[in-house]
Amino acid sequence: MPTRRTFIRKSAFSMLAACGALRGGAQFAEASAPDPGPYLTPYKYGKLVLAKSDDPTAFDSKSVDCPFVFHHDGTFYMTYVGYDGIGYQTGLASSTDLIHWKRLGCILRRDPASAITRYNIAMNWILRGNDLSAPGNLRRVDGEFLGAWHAYPEAGYESGPAVIGLCRSRDLMHWELGPPILRSDDHDAAPWEQGGLYKPCLVHADGLYYLFYNAKTRPNPQARGGAWREQTGIATSKDLRHWTRYKGNPILPNGPDGSWDDRFASDPCVLRHGHEWAIFYYGLSSDGKARDLLAIGRDPFHPQKVNRILVDAGAPGTVDDDYAHKPSVVTADGVLYHFYCAVSGKYPNDIRGISVARSQPWS
Repeated sequence: MPTRRTFIRKSAFSMLAACGALRGGAQFAEASAPDPGPYLTPYKYGKLVLAKSDDPTAFDSKSVDCPFVFHHDGTFYMTYVGYDGIGYQTGLASSTDLIHWKRLGCILRRDPASAITRYNIAMNWILRGNDLSAPGNLRRVDGEFLGAWHAYPEAGYESGPAVIGLCRSRDLMHWELGPPILRSDDHDAAPWEQGGLYKPCLVHADGLYYLFYNAKTRPNPQARGGAWREQTGIATSKDLRHWTRYKGNPILPNGPDGSWDDRFASDPCVLRHGHEWAIFYYGLSSDGKARDLLAIGRDPFHPQKVNRILVDAGAPGTVDDDYAHKPSVVTADGVLYHFYCAVSGKYPNDIRGISVARSQPWS
């Protein structure tokens, strides 16, 4: 079974042959597309702010990935997933300046007795304030923090058809997992998501819970490269128990051949700015690069893609010369910070860690 990581690398050249070289500009938004100005973070820090652990026995000894940054009780925190060669587990780090991060430990570990989490457990979101201009203060539900997780059923890096569930905590360090709420084999799952589910993003607005998530199609036969597509959809709930998939899914489909997201439109990070819903996400293109992108809508169901890259893959030799993807966005002291997973080098010797860009130059 090909994994997400090996698929991205092994299929890049075959996709280029099939689709042609990336057509300059990748114009997938109309001239009337919304103004991305308030969302831009052109100033990269240029270094990793969180890298793999130096401890070869640690849960994050191979790589760190998938940042989720928030604010609580005067401190910034980041959940992230660490990879140890077997699968994903979830860690927590803290910071006072958004640059220097202190590891606090592994807060969600695999459970060998569970058919769902025996290899992997990745928490990607905790319910937080929705405002783009705010630091992402956490919100409680019935006195508890509410997280959203996904788990791959097989050993390896994102291997198998993952499911999505919720979890609760009173202290951010100890979490109680609930049962899956979305599966790729649900009776109402559409072909775009039947290969497995990925990152959840949980938003509460106007009395309704919105669960944004990306998912993959089933792989093509190996004779056709074994490739799949990833796109982003949405499900809603009033009570966190009964979920309804939006009939118009995916709300972020793949773009046309040669566009920045013609293979993947993935990993949503959804915030509000005035009357706008902003969906930060990453695109994987046929050129083999992953970049952070943006779509904006007056409602969460009809976002329009912005014709501008928010964070691009870097020049050769930089920390993100391969991928700059998987966004997490917060504001501190009026400055917008855009965290992302930075990947450099070539597999299997690539370096995967967390970096950041922001809206103002670094002093």
